[in-house]
Amino acid sequence: MSGHSKWATTKHKKAAVDAKRGKLFAKLIKNIEVAAKQGGGDPAGNPTLYDAIQKAKKSSVPNKNIDSALKRGSGAESGGVDYKTISYEVYGPQGVAILVECLTDNTNRAAMEVRTAVTRNGGTMADPGSVSRLFTRKGVVIVPKSQDHDGSVREVSEDDVLEATLDAGAEEVNDLDEAFQVQSEATDVVAVRTSLQDAGIDYDSADVEFVASLEIPVDADGAAKVMHLVDALEDLDDVQDVFTNVDIPADVLAELESADA
Repeated sequence: MSGHSKWATTKHKKAAVDAKRGKLFAKLIKNIEVAAKQGGGDPAGNPTLYDAIQKAKKSSVPNKNIDSALKRGSGAESGGVDYKTISYEVYGPQGVAILVECLTDNTNRAAMEVRTAVTRNGGTMADPGSVSRLFTRKGVVIVPKSQDHDGSVREVSEDDVLEATLDAGAEEVNDLDEAFQVQSEATDVVAVRTSLQDAGIDYDSADVEFVASLEIPVDADGAAKVMHLVDALEDLDDVQDVFTNVDIPADVLAELESADA
């Protein structure tokens, strides 16, 4: 399994834990509000909004919160905020490249908080373009292996996922232990998601993400420091997502997991 997949496994597991803690609620709500403002409040005609709503529901965000965000974003309800998207480029421990995506109503606050988190956790701010050139925007769909269909559990195989998505533009399928990660061109993510639905296969999330084209291998010390830096960045209210080109070998990941147990 590739280093990217190992990082994706870690990120996927962490997202599940964060969702249970409710940490992701505000960020998921913000995504819905922005998607509705940019593409209209009808999920049927706004794939970005549709996927933002589905992701929020799968993370147990209450329906009333989703509805309120939808109304604020579409202008049907007052109280909406004018969010701006801004990215920061960072070098982490052992030369790892990190992209930080923010959605904020105060760019000065976001910049200060990101810079503080980076400098306090062993990173340095990078020049624009020096980090982003190492990443490509890709469609990423997460498909759980165990799926509940009418009360019975069905195990989805890699062949099932490939068969459903290959003609829709899937480029590769990575095994994340408890789920599969389907990568495609960014423009094909909706087609991949739709093909899974048509095949009766459920998915956890369908997003456009930055995927590293060049990975940096790290040792256990470096991996722990990178993950600590990523945690510090993701804890910031204005940060929506963090992408990195860290390559965490399987034995290093197992060492870290055993240390946390």
